[in-house]
Order: sequence, then C-alpha cells, then structure tokens
Amino acid sequence: MKRRTLLCAGAASLMLAGRARSQTPEQPLLLGADHPLQEAWAAWKAAFLLPSGRIVDGPQQGASHSEGQGYGATLAVTFGDRAAFDRIVGWTETNLGRRPDGLLAWRWLPDVAVAVPDRNNASDGDLFYAWALVRAREAFDTDKHQARAKELADALALTCVAPHPDGSARLVFLPAVEGFNSEAGVVLNPSYYMPRAMRELAEATGQARLAQCAQDGVDWINEISQTGPVPDWTLVTPTGHVAAPDLSPHSGYDAMRVPLFMLWSGLTASPALRRYATDHEAAAQSGMLDSVVFDGISGTVREQSADAGYRAIPALASCALSGRPGAAIPPFTIDQPYYPATLHLMALVAQVEGYSACVPI
Repeated sequence: MKRRTLLCAGAASLMLAGRARSQTPEQPLLLGADHPLQEAWAAWKAAFLLPSGRIVDGPQQGASHSEGQGYGATLAVTFGDRAAFDRIVGWTETNLGRRPDGLLAWRWLPDVAVAVPDRNNASDGDLFYAWALVRAREAFDTDKHQARAKELADALALTCVAPHPDGSARLVFLPAVEGFNSEAGVVLNPSYYMPRAMRELAEATGQARLAQCAQDGVDWINEISQTGPVPDWTLVTPTGHVAAPDLSPHSGYDAMRVPLFMLWSGLTASPALRRYATDHEAAAQSGMLDSVVFDGISGTVREQSADAGYRAIPALASCALSGRPGAAIPPFTIDQPYYPATLHLMALVAQVEGYSACVPI
C-alpha cells in the first residue's frame, strides 16, 4: 500500500445560502472518561503511540509522520487525554519542527543515520496538528498553544494556499511547499482537504484564506466527482484536471478520506460523498464488500482489503445518507495496521459528534 509516493472573517461568513452546513457541534465534543469509545482510544494508544509521543506507522517502515502526529493529537483532544496530547506535541515539536517557516517536516525514520532526510512538509499533517492545537483551548482550558497554531495557519496560508491555475479567484491547497507546481498546473490530493479543520482553524486564528480555500476545495471536489470517483491524486490545469504523472489516478487509500472528512464536516449534501456511497453500494451488491480501490475512470473495483477500518467509512456514509437508523460499522479492533485503525477510530468519532442515529449495529 503506497499512500505517499512523493512528498518533497470566520468560516461561517464564507458559506453561501443553499450549501450544506455542518451538522457537527460549534465546539468540539469532548468524550468523557466514561464514554464507551474510551476503550477504543486506549487500544489505539497501546498499539500505535509510544511513551515518547511518537505515533508509529508500521507498514511505512515503522516511520512517524506529521499526518499521524496530527491525527493522534486531534484524537487526544477529542478524548480529553491531556497526557497523551502533551506527549504527542512534545515529540512532534522536537523531531518534526525543523523548518524555518514553522511547518513540520513530513516524516521521521527510525534506526537510520538521518531521521529526517527530507524536510519538505505535508500540508494535511500541518492542518490536523494545528487544528488539534486550537481545539486544546476548549478541551484543556489553556491558551498555551494558540500562538503556535497561528504560526502554522499563517504558514499554510502563505506557502500551501495558492491561486487556481484557471486564473479565477479560487484557491487550492497544495500538498506541500515544494514539489507540486509545474508549468502544466498543480498536483493536488483531494484528501488533504479537511473542511471542518480548515474552517475552525481559520476562525480561531483569523486566517481567512484557509476558510476560503476550504469552500473552494469542497466545490472543486464535488465538481470532479461528477465525472468519476474522486482520485487519490490529480493534476489540475487551467482547463480541468488530468492524471498526475507517477501518482495514483485511482480512488483508493488516499481518496477514502474524502468522504470521511465530508461526513466529519457535516457535508452530507456533497455529490462526492454520494458518489462514494453509490460506488460502494454497487460493489457490495456484486459481492465485493471489502472494496478499497476503484478505477479512476470506470469505477470498477481494483483492490479489496479485510481491514475493518476501511469498512467503517462506507457504513457511516450509507447510514448518514439513507436516513435509516443504525450503521454497519464494525467493532473497533487493533488487529489492523495504523492507517485503517486510525480511519476506523475517526469514523466512530464522526458518528458520535454528528450522526446520533447511526449507532453501530
């Protein structure tokens, strides 16, 4: 599984009438010590979070990356786990906070002479990490991390938010500071957009470009879903989008985060979300219940996986869109690698925060 092959005004004012609004709380919903999901959080920590605060992605060379640190910090805030949050932040700042612009280096490798050989960033990791820092204010009653969150928000807006190649006023969210611009256009990863995180970070830091980029990104993702499954990567040109050279054109391990983040942002009217649910329902009717990779053109299934976390997202999507109570979200298990386990736990959090009728059954 190669999810990365290359990594070198408030928000509400930007939402126009008729667009789907968030169904999630205005403030983060903190899951108390007696919440049933605390058991899943404890299992996730035991499996992937080291005492140092490093989150380990076993299949990816046992590496740690800003994505994982950002996801972990966000989950720690959600579960009110100050000790885990502090450990994650401490390790992240010490080991990935090596860039002069304040953004994080994207990957740290164990057991090598140079643990951070590439200091390029990953904008989704920076986004989730900064979002966790601003959510910590509510969770832990502290302003300790607000200046750092603003530094990250300002750096993302300056270096990773760029004009759309079509010359319009629209903005795009670059995957990193370096390596994704060319004369032909810009290479984008739709799953790097997390609308709710971008809007809440914008509101907390005053960085309105992130909020505009969130809405422009939602509109763009919905637009490209009209012609096929949302791809893992795409080259956006002045006239449209085409396959990005040397990167996955299919809808797979990266793109499955798009429906998760749409759901977590309360955007159930999203055509991209509906396309994802329709593709999965069609595959299930054909007997392919564990579909994870769809052809970028035909929409046919290219790959399946038995990891439970990959079934959690289509199950939540199906319930949220159908209006019927109960979701076929499988029980959380650590008998799966870091990535599907993390998506699994985030889908369960999204269900609790925004879809009370979709209780796992």
